[in-house]
Amino acid sequence: MLHAGLDLSRRKLDVCLLSDAGELVDEFAVPPDADGLAGLVRRVGRQPPQAVIESMTGARFVHDRLEELGWDVRIADAAKVKGIGSLAAKTDKIDARVLAILSQRDLVPEIWLPSLEIRQERELARFRLHLVKHRSMLKHRVHATLVSFGKPCPVSDLFGIAGRRMLAELNVPEPWRSTLQASVLAIDQLEAQIDQCNTQLRAMRPDHKYLPTLMSAPGIGWVLGYTIAAEIGEIERFATADKLVGYTGLCPRVIQSGDSDRRGPLTKSGPKFLRWAMLEATMHALRHEAYAERYQRTKRRLGKQRGAKVAQIDIARRLTKSLWHMLTYDTPFSPQTAAGGAAFRLVA
Repeated sequence: MLHAGLDLSRRKLDVCLLSDAGELVDEFAVPPDADGLAGLVRRVGRQPPQAVIESMTGARFVHDRLEELGWDVRIADAAKVKGIGSLAAKTDKIDARVLAILSQRDLVPEIWLPSLEIRQERELARFRLHLVKHRSMLKHRVHATLVSFGKPCPVSDLFGIAGRRMLAELNVPEPWRSTLQASVLAIDQLEAQIDQCNTQLRAMRPDHKYLPTLMSAPGIGWVLGYTIAAEIGEIERFATADKLVGYTGLCPRVIQSGDSDRRGPLTKSGPKFLRWAMLEATMHALRHEAYAERYQRTKRRLGKQRGAKVAQIDIARRLTKSLWHMLTYDTPFSPQTAAGGAAFRLVA
């Protein structure tokens, strides 16, 4: 069997072919489009190799296209590949050869590939979050402009009926007045697109099996529930609750050497959208009776400077463990799951 290492860049796909014995068979590059991939398959011939490509933008297209043409393609975790195959010199050709060697030695740190349905859910939920962030930035800009001219917001909602009337009558010089009008118009357009995303999300999978369970947890409505469900994908791929916490990137880095054992900043290794959703849910869950006492106790113990932030992350990890037990055992939120344990265990 041949082993192919594929290194993708914007303009080309570097290919390295190795034999089962590790001998170099060929090295070349092809265009990273449909025609180039078809030409790659023709050039290699009838014996489709076992191929490896790093996870990056465009890797999924290469994976899907080559598998349609009969290849066996695996996507490797880019961060783990870097740790396994650290090099003094780094070029596209060398990277392709490293991937081929990992395939030949059966050391590929393969990642899980979500189905098309899960990818569609993720795309819509992530795009909605992207729109919400832009809307928030524009709203902050409008508030900052008012403060700059000594006109703090006198109403509870600057973008409600009373607030918009005040903005229309506001006397500020140009070009600030024009930028205010453009910002309000852009906010309206973004809100219309967000509403459209909400409608599409509700229509896409109204009977999602995880949503009712997730929405029983404090701080999780249908938007956050949908985002969390899409980012997790399949709860079965996480063997323990700690594995799911690690996937969120909410656990600290561990630095151990001899007698030294230190904890660093958060790894932030998982999808940022899942991490955002868990932190957003945590800000509401802090007031729930299941978490309020622990949050206040941790915050007091660590002091004003960093206590609140560390306590929030602690509750976010605890809530994540609860979600693992809830989804794994298909049980709603309860005092047992809030404590990080399953309410019950299924007996075979």
